[in-house]
Amino acid sequence: MTDKPKSQSDKFKELARELEVDEDEARWDERLERVARAKPGKKPEGDLADYQSVTRDGG
Repeated sequence: MTDKPKSQSDKFKELARELEVDEDEARWDERLERVARAKPGKKPEGDLADYQSVTRDGG
């Protein structure tokens, strides 16, 4: 029996579970609001500071 290849969305969901992604909508909204109201050039605070150097190409 051959295994059916996983779809892109199934792979994403599996990885999110492995990484124990936070699914709390209220926490998401709070973080999104912090990003949306941040002034350009201002250094993020708290949890968001960890993501400051992340870029699309992983650099």
